[in-house]
Amino acid sequence: METINIGYGHMVLGFLLLIIPTYFLYRYRTGLVRDTLWAALRMTVQLFFIGFYLEYLFLWDSVWINLLWVLFMIVIASSTVLKRTKLPLKMLFMAVSVAFLVSLLIIDLYFLGLVVRPEKIFTARYFIPISGMILGNMLSANVIALNSFYGSLNRERQLYLYLLGNGASPGESLAPFMREALIKSFNPTIASMAVMGLIALPGTMTGQILGGSSPSVAIKYQILLMIAIFASSLISVLLTLWISRRKSFDRYGMMRF
Repeated sequence: METINIGYGHMVLGFLLLIIPTYFLYRYRTGLVRDTLWAALRMTVQLFFIGFYLEYLFLWDSVWINLLWVLFMIVIASSTVLKRTKLPLKMLFMAVSVAFLVSLLIIDLYFLGLVVRPEKIFTARYFIPISGMILGNMLSANVIALNSFYGSLNRERQLYLYLLGNGASPGESLAPFMREALIKSFNPTIASMAVMGLIALPGTMTGQILGGSSPSVAIKYQILLMIAIFASSLISVLLTLWISRRKSFDRYGMMRF
């Protein structure tokens, strides 16, 4: 079964759907019309560029080029996390990048090496798309976790100082805030996993079916990808919180910013 190619004229028809949300965003004076149109334009340009680049990336299928591309994605993801959370880039960029890199290596080597088992682990066809999906979900989880951790810490600084003053170590004093960050970060993912297939088909599975895979094959990939994404997101959040905590606090447990 071949995938139906969408012509550029029909793509224009698809873009007309933006009229509906744009109208209501304008009508209720949300101030989001310009951001929406800019986001749609940026998404289109980026995806066309990536599509063009991936054609050559898959053709070359060089291990070093594939690794460099994934490192580039990690840099962009780390910068985006800190930009969205408004945390200091210079202080925490390496912390977030290392957490992403370690998490991605662990899950990629395990998932590709033991579960999917392609002829070459770092082949572009599997390594780049799977790494991209994992990174995208790690990004979202880390934004929520860091916002929750540092946000609640700023709001409830007195509780943190109280615990410190009563003999708790900095790690013990921060435990309630880390617990809250994990709960807020992973509740949506757990809820999504619990109803997956009942209320929606995931984009990955839909893409595979549209690409010609049988539903039985797409289902297996989707189940295992969700488990890999969940595991990698949890590892990356724990590593990010742990490393950033060491960067953000002095030896007495006081925040540096």
